[in-house]
Amino acid sequence: MDVAVIADIVGSRALPDRSAAQRVFEDAVERAERDLPVALEPLRPTAGDELQGRYASLDAALAAILLIQLGLPDGHELRFGIGIGEIRPVDSDGAPLQDGPGWWAARAAIDAVHARQQRAVPSSRSGIVAGQGEDDAMRTLVDLADAYLLARDEIVTRMSERERRLTRGRCLQRTQSALAAAEGISQSAVSQALQSAGAGSVVAGYARLVKGIAA
Repeated sequence: MDVAVIADIVGSRALPDRSAAQRVFEDAVERAERDLPVALEPLRPTAGDELQGRYASLDAALAAILLIQLGLPDGHELRFGIGIGEIRPVDSDGAPLQDGPGWWAARAAIDAVHARQQRAVPSSRSGIVAGQGEDDAMRTLVDLADAYLLARDEIVTRMSERERRLTRGRCLQRTQSALAAAEGISQSAVSQALQSAGAGSVVAGYARLVKGIAA
């Protein structure tokens, strides 16, 4: 399976220091790749406010994107378009180029997320589209995964920066006591923060994705 991912910066024109913000986004991507090295081609900046990457499975892309989202500080958000479909190299005398239904689908997905944000689902930050040539079984899988992302994004976008850090830590199987020490708070406060943020379902979903990657 070829999985293309396009990420763009939410509200890039409103960022007070675009260069500093770019470093924040790239650092979040690098930390996610260190913690879960599953990308065939990790997300890298392209033109404008976009990053592009490639994954070998939908589980891998969904898990990596979550770690990136949870690793961003307040005021910094990315929007993700995931495309399922063939990715083809393009002959070029310059830098390596790629094309194909996977990239076209990723572009359609990020456009769909834009549209959802502007209408009934302002919390939407990620979406999936099946490319040309994908069969009905894949399209059904994509529909189910897209529904999962709608619910996941709703939870994550409501979290505070600390709640995202704690949720990310639990996804990576760090103990509540270790997280409490890192945050300078009690273990009870960590437990309460995770519970009030709805982190349990996010962590459980991440565990299922990681299990799927290993299968």
